[in-house]
Amino acid sequence: MNRRPTVFAAAALAAVAALTLSACGSGDASSKGNDKIAGADAADDSSTSASPSVSASATAGRPAVTLPGDMKSVFEDWKTGDATKDAALADAERALNSVDDAIARGDTKSKALAFYYQDDALVSEVKWVKAWLDANISWTGTIRYFDPQVTLRDKKTAVIIYCADDSKAYNKDRKTGKADKTSTGESPYTLYNTRMVKNDAGVWQTTGLVTKRGHERCGG
Repeated sequence: MNRRPTVFAAAALAAVAALTLSACGSGDASSKGNDKIAGADAADDSSTSASPSVSASATAGRPAVTLPGDMKSVFEDWKTGDATKDAALADAERALNSVDDAIARGDTKSKALAFYYQDDALVSEVKWVKAWLDANISWTGTIRYFDPQVTLRDKKTAVIIYCADDSKAYNKDRKTGKADKTSTGESPYTLYNTRMVKNDAGVWQTTGLVTKRGHERCGG
């Protein structure tokens, strides 16, 4: 997953690959509406924010997102000092968390997913969550997101590129709760390239995403 454990079942990934870009992807993805991200308000004031449990702001009617204690995402240097870019980054963070929330709860009809994703990206994310449920797994551990770069195409369109390190995240059996720490030998680093559009309510929604595991920019 996008975020996401490298050891995610290859069969499940293959089933989704043709329809959605694997956020956590195990290989190259070309146009994803899958892994999470979207933007609007700014996140915390700290340059590094951890969000094991995230309650989304009520601004713009944002749905609450709460992650289990063993599922953590850390966002390093997730601030640029530019209000518009930081708003997009904040919603990108919320979007990623909304996917993990849906996976943890086993909810393919999550309101948060539909709030932060639109069009093909939403379809892909729903399929992505379902793949985890079909494989009867969730994930546990910590995923680190770092080196974000935001480019504003215009007042309502942005491109965000960033890296993810899931070396400390592992698949977890949904029934037993047991973590699978078997190594796949794949790079734990994934490059994300996301397109975001701000809607009339001021929410930056993800409309497209491409990922590349093992990309040299991220240390792969």
